[in-house]
Amino acid sequence: MKKTCKIIFFILISAKIFSQEILSNKKSNNMTLDGNVEFVENNLIEAEAYYRKAISVDSLNNIASYNLGNSFYKGKLNQEAVNQYKSSIKKANNKQELHKAFHNLGDVYMQNKDYQNAMNSFKNALLNNPGDDETRYNYVLAKELLKNEQKKKKDNKKDDKKDDKKDDKKDDKKDDKKDDKKDDKKDDKKDDKKDDKKDDKKDDKKNKKKKPQQNKISPEQLKSLLKAMDNEEKKVQDKVNKSKIKGTPLKNKKDW
Repeated sequence: MKKTCKIIFFILISAKIFSQEILSNKKSNNMTLDGNVEFVENNLIEAEAYYRKAISVDSLNNIASYNLGNSFYKGKLNQEAVNQYKSSIKKANNKQELHKAFHNLGDVYMQNKDYQNAMNSFKNALLNNPGDDETRYNYVLAKELLKNEQKKKKDNKKDDKKDDKKDDKKDDKKDDKKDDKKDDKKDDKKDDKKDDKKDDKKDDKKNKKKKPQQNKISPEQLKSLLKAMDNEEKKVQDKVNKSKIKGTPLKNKKDW
C-alpha cells in the first residue's frame, strides 16, 4: 500500500513538472512567434525584446536564440550576431539547426572580411548539409578571398623589404656623401694650412729682402771713408811738421 502511494505521488509530481514545462515551452514559443511577427515588420527592437523573453522563460528555446541572432544580423550588430549564432550552435538539436546557424555565422564573418573564420563556418555548415548549393558557393568564395588576402600580404611584405633596402642604400649614399664632404673639408683645411705656410715663407723672404743688411758697407762707402781718413791724417801730419820747423812746444790750457 505504501509503495502504491509513493508511485502515485511520483506520477503526480512528474505530471505537474511536465505540465509546467509544457506551459513554459508554450509561453516561450508564443513569445517567439510574436518576435517573428515584429521581425517581419522590421521592428527589430520589439523582435529582440520578444526573443529575449522567450529565452528567459525557456533557455533551451533554440529557435528564439537563432532568430535573435538574425535580428542582430539584420540590424548590423555583427558582434552580437556572432555571439548569438554561437549560442544557437550549442543549443542545436539536429543537423538542420546546425547548418543554418553555421551558414549565417559565415555570412557575418564575410561582412567583417574575416575570410578565415567565414570559410571554416561554411565548411561546418556543409558537413551538416552537403547538398546546399548556396553554402558551397559561399565556401568557395571565402576560400578564394582568403587566398587573395594572403597573397597581398606577401606582396606587401616584399615591397616593404624592397623599400627598406632602398632606404638603406639611400642612407649609405648619404653617409658616403657626408664622409666625402668631411674628407674634402679636411683636405681643404690641409691645403689651406699648406698655403698659409707657403705664404708665411714668402713673407719671411720678402721681409728679409726689405731689411737692411747690418754691419755691411758698400765699396763706394768704403772708398769715401778711406779718403776722409787720408785727408785727416795729412792735416795732422802738416801741423806736426809746422811745429817742428818753429821749435816751439804746444801747450795745453787747463781750467782750474
